[in-house]
Amino acid sequence: MGDFMTTVSRKTVLVAALLATAAFPAAAEPVFNRIATFPVASNLPQEKDKLSATSAEIITATDDGMTLIYSDSPLGAIGFVDISDAKAPKAGGSLMMDGEPTSVTSTAGKALVAVNTSESKAKPSGRLAVVDVATKKIENTCDLGGQPDSIALNKDKTLGAIAIENERDEEVNDGRIPQMPAGDLVVFQVKNGAVDCGSINHVTLTGLAGIAPEDPEPEFISFNDQNEIALTLQENNEIVIIDAATATVKAHFPAGSVDLAGIDTKRDGVLKFTGELKGVLREPDALKWLDNDRLVVANEGDYQGGSRGFTIFDKTGKVLYESGASFERAVANIGHYPDKRSSAKGVEPEGLEVATFGGQKYIFLLSERASVVGVYKDTGAEPQLVQILPSGVSPEGGVAVPSRNLFATANEVDLGKDGGPRSHVMIYQLAEGEMAYPQIVAAEKEGNPVGFAALSGLAAVPEKPGQLFAVSDSVLGMQPTIYTIDATKKPAVITETLTVNRDGQPAQKLDIEGIAVDEKGWFWLASEGNSEKLLPHALYHVNPKGEIKEEIALPSELTANEIRYGFEGVTIIGSGDDATLWMAVQREWKDDEKGFVKLVSYNPKSKEWGAVRYPLDKSEAGWVGLSEISAQGDGVYIIERDNLVGDAAKLKKLYKVAVSDLKPGKLGGELPLVKKTEAHDFLPELKTATNGYVLDKLEGFAFDASGKAYAVTDNDGVDDSSGETLFFEVNLVGTN
Repeated sequence: MGDFMTTVSRKTVLVAALLATAAFPAAAEPVFNRIATFPVASNLPQEKDKLSATSAEIITATDDGMTLIYSDSPLGAIGFVDISDAKAPKAGGSLMMDGEPTSVTSTAGKALVAVNTSESKAKPSGRLAVVDVATKKIENTCDLGGQPDSIALNKDKTLGAIAIENERDEEVNDGRIPQMPAGDLVVFQVKNGAVDCGSINHVTLTGLAGIAPEDPEPEFISFNDQNEIALTLQENNEIVIIDAATATVKAHFPAGSVDLAGIDTKRDGVLKFTGELKGVLREPDALKWLDNDRLVVANEGDYQGGSRGFTIFDKTGKVLYESGASFERAVANIGHYPDKRSSAKGVEPEGLEVATFGGQKYIFLLSERASVVGVYKDTGAEPQLVQILPSGVSPEGGVAVPSRNLFATANEVDLGKDGGPRSHVMIYQLAEGEMAYPQIVAAEKEGNPVGFAALSGLAAVPEKPGQLFAVSDSVLGMQPTIYTIDATKKPAVITETLTVNRDGQPAQKLDIEGIAVDEKGWFWLASEGNSEKLLPHALYHVNPKGEIKEEIALPSELTANEIRYGFEGVTIIGSGDDATLWMAVQREWKDDEKGFVKLVSYNPKSKEWGAVRYPLDKSEAGWVGLSEISAQGDGVYIIERDNLVGDAAKLKKLYKVAVSDLKPGKLGGELPLVKKTEAHDFLPELKTATNGYVLDKLEGFAFDASGKAYAVTDNDGVDDSSGETLFFEVNLVGTN
């Protein structure tokens, strides 16, 4: 296992900075940290089911910066969040819009809401609604003549514009354009928040783009200080500049294409950033003016492109900066790369915000699939990546409130009906201090990201305090990996990787959930099986080169009663011929009494199996199971948790079972019942570590060679997950 720490490339300066320092000094320049998380379901009307789908998509703030307003398309409403105390946001309720709100902005105590009222995609319609924020009543509506998307106001709030997308139907003609009717742009006058419906002008956009010129697909708009509107035609891969005062097109240019190198192009359970794509259309979504001459676009893609990054143009179409793959690669270094999107559009940068804090202009780039926000300093030349912020599941929109040093994101995905995280609004503050996230990063190898995902088990590196091994689960099933973590750094650093292999090739059919190290320095790996996927429940003995030298199948007394929730950890008790492996089974198998699971033993010398019964805590919702087992001193320490997230999460605890109590009974017979004592409650740390919602999968726990305890969460490979990995020292008393 050779050390592969290398010099990090210039384009990933953020990670280089993190690797170079043990901590951000208190006197360092201010940083953004998340200070609060607001669950959008808190704004559901009383008559709605608590699991009704909600979403926070486009978000804005009132002029005083005390209220956030977001569009909620599934609910058909706009929602209000009181942030007078930004660290303790309060539900402000929802206002039903009798249609699908697609975008919202605010001025002079009013919310201006673009509402889609279309009968179908072939018969689009929409209106602009003016809402009084104080009374939460609709004061006026204007017909828009089509299906609206983005809305924006100019600097002095006297002019507004709405992109009339008339979006394509992806079920028609395989989603290809043209699909009529054509979209256009609406420009209107505003006075003290009131809209003059009679002032509405439609700007024709046909005949401009090189791709489907008869069917412009307007997406996102932004004003500069000269009342020029920049507009993306996403599927047409075109950018248009409009004079808002005269409602006429001044210029337009194609967004062009990008050659990408050093990216992962295959959805294959392997992180490999050595691929290339040529001539990828940018197809930008959001855009923002940086000043009166420069604009930045997020290249999400939607039709035939999506170049995974962002671009800065001048208003003649000259490319001033192209990020290429640098943002995606930086995302991989903090464990947020979504391998399942490799063959599509990668991290999909979608949203943008630009704002000046304390004289420094920042670009906030929102990644829909990586669920992060890249924070860049605008230098006037090449932007400088300074932070990557965690942001719920699928951030769609962002808004800055520089007067209060605040930034907020709206996260669109609601997985409540599947037991997953709900949609959230997340609030960040710029202040002096240390960056709270990321808590673990990966070094690069040969100039390319190594990346990581779904860390699911921990073990100490023998005789090296502050060093730990970790393993990844089936998310990277074609690349089973043992990671070496240097926990003395802040954030912790993955310094080495070791691929688990058979005959020189990465081993398949493994779902590694536990790791232990024996006296020879060899690894014992516990793999959780799933017979439906031909994935065996098994133990693997692996040498220091990563070669599987022994595969141990479970005995029939166990497999006859198996379910897919199997081994979730492995540890070693004793030494020499008396060394015994102990594995924690996550949930009740078919022969278990409800509320009890097995701790299974295996002696490698005698080949004998046994087990004891472990009593689970009860839960009012979801299920409860075990996630890890780790021996230390006179006990084994076991993570017991529910499978719930956010406010619903109630159980994330560490229990101790005395080693003297581990007297295995014969499989198939009456098993002894062990006693447990609570050693630690993780909920306070999970709530406050980064001020996000409580993550469900606390899956790794171990003591290092000096007896310090550490824990890690499994991020599910950013699949229906925020992608956040929390790695932290656990303060325990009396464990040595």
